[in-house]
Amino acid sequence: QVQLVESGGGLVQPGGSLSLSCAASGSAFSISSMAWYRQAPGKQRELVALVTSDGTTNYADSVKGRFTISRDNAKNTLQMNSLKPEDTAVYYCFANARRLIGGQWFGPYDYWGQGTQVTVSS
Repeated sequence: QVQLVESGGGLVQPGGSLSLSCAASGSAFSISSMAWYRQAPGKQRELVALVTSDGTTNYADSVKGRFTISRDNAKNTLQMNSLKPEDTAVYYCFANARRLIGGQWFGPYDYWGQGTQVTVSS
């Protein structure tokens, strides 16, 4: 299995900054892409930012120019600047990974973190 452990989040005033981190752990895995999704109350989960194994990034239009995702092997960081109340949500780390089992690669499979609350409010 691959476990994703998130850290960061919390309460911040509008215009402030927060950083979310996610670290993947497990045995014999290879991650292709990592991402952050978020889900606000009453809304569907949506992609916020994604980074592939070659460093290519993709962002939701609503966060472009404010959020930056970076990756170092099996860890990634989402730097969130100029936060707005509408950024309030539970943020989930996501990874798409293959696993080496008995000398053979399987997958890829999707893995999710437990979620971390981000609240932007004055």
